[in-house]
Amino acid sequence: MPDMELHDYQLSMTRRQLFGRSALGLGTAAMAQMLPTELQSAQGKADLNGGIHHRATAKRVIYLFMSGGPSHIDTWDYKPKMRDMFGQDLPEHIRDGQRVTGMTAGQKTHPVCPSKYEFTKHPNNEDGLWVSELLSKTGKVAKELCVVNSTFTEAINHDPAITYIQTGSQVPGRPSLGAWLSYGLGTMNEDLPGYIVMHAKTSFPEQSLFNRLWGPGFLPAEHQGVLLRSEGDPVLYLSNPKGTSRKDRRAQLDTLAALNRSQHEQSLDPQTLARIKQHEMAFRMQASVPELMDLTQENDKTFELYGEEARKAGTFAACCLNARRLAERGVRNIQIFHRGWDAHGGLPREHESQCRDIDQACYALITDLKQRGMLDETLVVWGGEFGRTSYCQGGLTKENYGRDHHPRCFTTWMAGGGIKPGITYGRSDDYGYNIANPDGTPMRPKPEKEKWTPGTMHIHDRNATILHLLGIDHRKLTYRYQGRDFRLTDIDGHVIKDIIS
Repeated sequence: MPDMELHDYQLSMTRRQLFGRSALGLGTAAMAQMLPTELQSAQGKADLNGGIHHRATAKRVIYLFMSGGPSHIDTWDYKPKMRDMFGQDLPEHIRDGQRVTGMTAGQKTHPVCPSKYEFTKHPNNEDGLWVSELLSKTGKVAKELCVVNSTFTEAINHDPAITYIQTGSQVPGRPSLGAWLSYGLGTMNEDLPGYIVMHAKTSFPEQSLFNRLWGPGFLPAEHQGVLLRSEGDPVLYLSNPKGTSRKDRRAQLDTLAALNRSQHEQSLDPQTLARIKQHEMAFRMQASVPELMDLTQENDKTFELYGEEARKAGTFAACCLNARRLAERGVRNIQIFHRGWDAHGGLPREHESQCRDIDQACYALITDLKQRGMLDETLVVWGGEFGRTSYCQGGLTKENYGRDHHPRCFTTWMAGGGIKPGITYGRSDDYGYNIANPDGTPMRPKPEKEKWTPGTMHIHDRNATILHLLGIDHRKLTYRYQGRDFRLTDIDGHVIKDIIS
């Protein structure tokens, strides 16, 4: 470049650009040397052994998230002794000063509210698993489930609780579990994103779901979840505009990529390269996604398994069937959100509808994966952000009642992917209120997230265990941001080895 042109170029640079451009080149090289060896070649190692820190037992995860907080007492956690205390005030020593929401803090009494539903003991590899009549079909695969009755969290309201379990922090802005998995393990199918999200239709969509729940946070944008829609284009703007052929689109992207590469040569901004990757992924998805979402390719036997609801786009059953199809095509992380579990009043009416949505589909998904030889390498996770109280909110009758939020003790389950099948882990007391010792007495001292207690599963422990099954040490998968190293489990988390095969 002639001296005059160089002088003009230097004058055109702002002070911010000068420091930014000079820092990026040296900083990027320095960062590459500072990164742990595991992360410098994370995706290469993942391709070889399924994990970046140790051999994985799961290649992928299908996360069935029940947004709103299902009542563990009405679904999985059988508490027959509560029937003898119907309407009596919950003993003070059981509540033990627990913080409650403003919706029940003003109640003068907290009447014990047993479930109205019958429970059946389904055979598994232990003494048997009690399952509510609401989930009788899911109970048929009890031998495949690891049911955890001692999950707990500190968050007591929906938005912070969902944000917490999805990102490891109650404060918005952190990367989601799926984004961390994408960052650590990469993708197994170049024609599809590594992280796909679906929202199932529901009759009770009370809470909103924000895209930060599957967002990348401060990780590169390419790791965010891609939301598949049930109507119109599965992904917004996936179709070409009218009059634009695929050949025309290819030429446009080639020109745009050349401009972006030219810009990157000047700025060294990694987001520029990320944009190129995203554009190329969108182009490949134009061919792969329509075929993926075409359920007419499935035979009648499959729809007998999943139920006729699976033929209706956007239902939970259709989402579960699509999840299996995504898993077959190498998508690493698939998440289905099913809203409407926030039953403060009229719980029987709402939970009966919700369970009709999911019961056969959960059974079908486990069965389908098992029949296809995929369950051993697919981790299926089920649960919400917290449970619901053993005392009633509002008026109480044996046929109708409501329940408040309950973070101290609730039920989740896992299956496949290296999880011990047919077991229960942890237990609650006779009220389903506190995590209990093996003899059923409330655990003392209460479990604290800073120190793991056997028989308990904090949500950080749950995420640490999920990462472990996918070949990741949760303590080592970090990303440096604003001067500190972040990880999904923050400074907590314990891998629950008792539930791993």
